[in-house]
Amino acid sequence: FLVDKDKNFYFMEMNTRIQVEHPITEMRTGIDIVKEQIKIAAGEKLKIKQKDIEFRGSSIECRINAENPSKKFRPSPGTITGINLPGGNGVRVDTAIYAGYTVPANYDSMIAKIIVHGQTRGEAISKMKRALEELVVDGIDTNRDFLYSIITHPDFIRGNFDTSFIEKMMEEKS
Repeated sequence: FLVDKDKNFYFMEMNTRIQVEHPITEMRTGIDIVKEQIKIAAGEKLKIKQKDIEFRGSSIECRINAENPSKKFRPSPGTITGINLPGGNGVRVDTAIYAGYTVPANYDSMIAKIIVHGQTRGEAISKMKRALEELVVDGIDTNRDFLYSIITHPDFIRGNFDTSFIEKMMEEKS
């Protein structure tokens, strides 16, 4: 958005595709955004009114990438030899990987998204911690341990972080 001196708002840009983070909104509202988008594309009217949408609880999304954080996030192509995906109440995994799947060298490194929902931020953090503990992807490197170190970091848990958090955390480790 742009705002002029008279406080008028203007769109600078419009992104008409669905956001990669849409599962967060879906978990917090209970609305299947993709389903609603397909209905609209099929000519149906949107039945949901903005005033009826309520956000509940807290959600966190972790993007599981086939890369090695300890080697400057170097890509990790190869064949997945084993996999265990987390589950349970308030845990969602969006992925298409499976044991035997080959992650190609020329690819988008994101191989899965884990999304959790809890009544509070603390509950969501606990669910994500457990989900990352349950996640196993054998045969390639992933950023699972890196994400786990973020989700369990005292500053993250306290909500005491800013855009320099990752850089500071990585300096602590070295």
